[in-house]
Amino acid sequence: MPDFPTEILNSPAAAEAVRIITELKNAGFEAVLAGGCVRDALLGRTPKDFDVATDATPDSVRDVFGKRNTLAFGESFGVIGVLPPRPETTEHPASNAKESAGKLMPTEVATFRADGSYSDGRRPDSVTYGDAEADALRRDFTINGMFYDVFESRIIDHVGGVDDLAKGHLRTIGKAIQRFEEDKLRMLRAVRFATTLGFSIEHKTFAAIQNHASDISVVSGERIGAEMRRVMTAPAVDFGLETLVDTGLSLHIWPQLQTMNWTEFSTAIQAAKRPSFEVAMAIALFHLPGDSMHTLRLIFDDWKLSVAERRAIEAALTHAETITQCDGLAWSKLQPILVDADAPTIVGTARALAPKSRGVARAGRALSGAPNELDPPPLVTGADLISSGMRPGPEFKAILQSIRDDQLDGKLNSREEALKRIPTGDE
Repeated sequence: MPDFPTEILNSPAAAEAVRIITELKNAGFEAVLAGGCVRDALLGRTPKDFDVATDATPDSVRDVFGKRNTLAFGESFGVIGVLPPRPETTEHPASNAKESAGKLMPTEVATFRADGSYSDGRRPDSVTYGDAEADALRRDFTINGMFYDVFESRIIDHVGGVDDLAKGHLRTIGKAIQRFEEDKLRMLRAVRFATTLGFSIEHKTFAAIQNHASDISVVSGERIGAEMRRVMTAPAVDFGLETLVDTGLSLHIWPQLQTMNWTEFSTAIQAAKRPSFEVAMAIALFHLPGDSMHTLRLIFDDWKLSVAERRAIEAALTHAETITQCDGLAWSKLQPILVDADAPTIVGTARALAPKSRGVARAGRALSGAPNELDPPPLVTGADLISSGMRPGPEFKAILQSIRDDQLDGKLNSREEALKRIPTGDE
């Protein structure tokens, strides 16, 4: 396992965490980097954020940084958000301070703690403040239970996280059954970490998931959906979904996965090359038997997907196969698909389904072209038809569409030609 890469501490987010640690140290408290940022740094990955753990109580943290510079993220669980220093200004200080505050990203500062019982299977009923070892022991997996002391340049590991990182091994801290009873979502998080990090799940941890998979049903759809988005956008998503099946979690999260065509799905998802969540979902649904739209509706309700996510996936399911076969399709039939708001999802899905398709190549070229070539202004509008004496109705719409189709297909090249297609009052 490599040493902690200190160059990571040069990023703005890390520098802010170091500033906070420094101020807490100067106030007489212990403070270290904690959890995921330590894990990612040791894996050579750039952490998305840097969390701080300390023996200072929430009240002490607020005293050190001032109440105006802190947010009560989860004060009852010992978590305070600390804002970066506000930029100094002499011009319109009130308005500038308000504008700057809206752009500030707080750093989470958590007090070392031990958790009480978890009666709701999600959050502890009570917490007691403690030391770094107690805090490590209440966390989920060993790879998330390490700390880093930036002043002494040393990793603090009470749970064997360093060894498990080196082995590519995902293991709960303490008894797996207890960790999963505390928070049922941890079972799905185990699959997510194994998928995103390329780790194996330790056999006792894996067995505990299998034995308690049905408990995932009590977890809210929002939390399940958040984890599944990360599984679906991981490079090894095919491994992740197969692991859902092997652990039994899929029966309670996505039952249709039991009948997945794994060989074809793996080929398509790898061809997609780091697809978006929407593209990955469409690819998966294409490789499941049955009514894809019906399955999507169930997932939409169960995972609490956004309307935009559902719309994009539906568009891909509706049009992706057309794109794979569009090489000889009239431009007037293809163009409406490519100007759809979800065209990137549609074409991305089509590319995964048929990466060597000339139709996909054609659609890709069109999307990368000039906007006026992809979607030129119409030669005739509804206002032109109304000016000629027509009234909106079925014929009105049919005439506009016919003129637009001929424009796109190059049969009409000027507004003058198009206007001649409008029926006169004598016709």
